Amino acid sequence: MRGMVLAVVAVQIGLACPAYAEGPAASGRPISEALPLFGKNHCAVLKDQAEQLFCGDPELNAISAKLNAAIQDRLNRLANRRLAIEENAEWIKDRNSSCGILGDQPVSYQDVEPIQACLLKETQERIEILSDPNFDCLATNTTAGMLICSDPSLAIAKTELNNLAVGLISKLKEDDAKEAFAEYERWSRQRDRKCGLVGKDNVPLDELASSESCLAEYMREKTAEIAAARGDAKKVFGRPLASPLPDADAVDLCVARIHAANACENFLTVSRVFQIDNEVADQSALLIAEVEMVVLSPFAVCSPVASSCTGTCWDPKSGKPNEAPASRERDRDSFSVAHRFRIEKAFAFQKTGDGGWRCNTTSLQPVDFGVAVSGP
Repeated sequence: MRGMVLAVVAVQIGLACPAYAEGPAASGRPISEALPLFGKNHCAVLKDQAEQLFCGDPELNAISAKLNAAIQDRLNRLANRRLAIEENAEWIKDRNSSCGILGDQPVSYQDVEPIQACLLKETQERIEILSDPNFDCLATNTTAGMLICSDPSLAIAKTELNNLAVGLISKLKEDDAKEAFAEYERWSRQRDRKCGLVGKDNVPLDELASSESCLAEYMREKTAEIAAARGDAKKVFGRPLASPLPDADAVDLCVARIHAANACENFLTVSRVFQIDNEVADQSALLIAEVEMVVLSPFAVCSPVASSCTGTCWDPKSGKPNEAPASRERDRDSFSVAHRFRIEKAFAFQKTGDGGWRCNTTSLQPVDFGVAVSGP
């Protein structure tokens, strides 16, 4: 699907850094002279130094196509694809640093050959790993995911649910399928809240045994829901207009609608929603929540994406909200893949005639508090 392909491409680009291939290096020779395909493939347009090497070196260029195919094959067998994209982004950052590509430090001409050999070896190993279905479980970076993978019965139940969800979503058209994948991801966040796993990242798994029965029951319910739909994806993934309660689940659904309306799915994914406070009356409610988001594709710190999808422009140095960039230069700064945002915001709800709660908040602007941090 186009949106997911864009995200995959963004992951391959990785961190947005200034281009150095045509600039002077320590040896006085640009690295473009060591890359036979550099001119032919127009590699100068790429900003990331690793991508310039993959673009201009024949061996790296060839294996890059195999890596992209392996990544896409893995995404095709997953329903929660954005976690895989985030994990791959972290691998790219680790690969680059382990091979000697360090942030915005220029790669020198004499270092091209050993860096090329390292990138080739790391990529070959990565392709082999991506082809192993067991890796999908081992690569999880959530508490619930690790708990599921540690229990064979839970892992089997998750695989069954995943296969059913992917099969059902495959029946939908592209736009509907993107919304369905986003809804399936929201199920995982709802599951974690229900089973008491939010904020438990550093808790030993043996202390979370009480959550296992909750996880099993949740997956049984969702598996039965998909089976009962008898192949009709709209019965499962048609988003409800209202929520049973004005709670974190309702905020999660509200943020998903705002992101869908602003085409945010190519740039960001919601990783966590946490309720901070609420005021509930007979017919209305105001809920303050923290929403955490992860970057899937780079975007400018002050741009329509930043404003509509995170609720504000940002100061990249302080990591704090900034409604206007300090300068034209600051306006060109961008957030890289795997960067995280946390915002606090009040969400308004109105009670519907059938007893549900409808979100009246249609924009993430303005935010009450926010912070942007790099890394996982």
